[in-house]
Amino acid sequence: MNETTVEPVLCNSTIRNQINSNSRHASPWFSTAFAAIGLISNLIAFVVLINAYRKARSRSRSSFLIFLCGLVVTDFLGLAATASIVVTYHHVPFEWNEVDPHCHLCRFLGFSMVFFGLSPLLLGAAMAVERFLGINRPFLRSTNSSKRRSWCTVFIVWLFSFSTGLLPVCGLGHYTLQWPNSWCFFNMTNSTSDVAFSLLFSSVGLLSLSMSVILNTVSVVTLFKVCFNRLSVERRRDHEVEMMVQLLGIMVIATVCWAPLLVLILKKAFTGTPRDMKEILVICIRIATWNQILDPWVYILFRRSVLRKFNPSLRSRPSISSLYPTINASYSRRLTQASMSAT
Repeated sequence: MNETTVEPVLCNSTIRNQINSNSRHASPWFSTAFAAIGLISNLIAFVVLINAYRKARSRSRSSFLIFLCGLVVTDFLGLAATASIVVTYHHVPFEWNEVDPHCHLCRFLGFSMVFFGLSPLLLGAAMAVERFLGINRPFLRSTNSSKRRSWCTVFIVWLFSFSTGLLPVCGLGHYTLQWPNSWCFFNMTNSTSDVAFSLLFSSVGLLSLSMSVILNTVSVVTLFKVCFNRLSVERRRDHEVEMMVQLLGIMVIATVCWAPLLVLILKKAFTGTPRDMKEILVICIRIATWNQILDPWVYILFRRSVLRKFNPSLRSRPSISSLYPTINASYSRRLTQASMSAT
């Protein structure tokens, strides 16, 4: 690979009078409004999810709402962490070398970009697995699910993303100031460590998106078949439909917002720096950040109370396991045997 690449300005190097020319690439008020809308949207979504969680009766819906709460908290904290630095820089342009001589602020911003970027993608994949088991393996899902396990899954995702974000601090790659000198991200040069971390980040992200697309497609096909069979007239499962609609919305938004950035990073790692790399990277980052604003509106708009306004026939009906009498009988038999043995 050719070593003559256009490298971003390093966080500990001298920035040459680029503040006035490059940092005004975006309006300060646009960044402020963007962050404010995202934070307010996530707060509204969090209130909606808490109310839905308190009213949830089925175990599968409670588990799904736990994943959604984790996703909302991740999006909110991600916007708060990154916007607090970026918006401040846009309103009060400062010299990074003076404010951050040891690159601590730049590393924190780069870590936040990685942590709050991977976490939603991994949580989306975890929700796809949860719904796949809930729809295609209802008995397995019923006997092995719990709220504690759902929370543990959320924390495992956060721990993995946290560990990945620390790798550049520990020597695998490094965080650096990016054009137009208002944000930091991991460096994408041709050095071995930078290429390795770029491949790790893009591979994990693309694998999460691929898993979500495949599992959600299978789940939707299964749900479609079950809903429109002969028994579906009186046994449609509105809460399963609601969860799948929300999950599909999350998947579509994540794919549209994150795929350009992940593909760009993967292409850069294998082929080198394309022309106008810095402008393309900024555009892809902005598209990716829209994920944090659009996600909460999926939970706000695609609820049964809202969907009923478009389809009044939606009512609360039995869960998906009610369509499998053999599984229900086996599940009830096991519960009876377990209670008798305990007695």
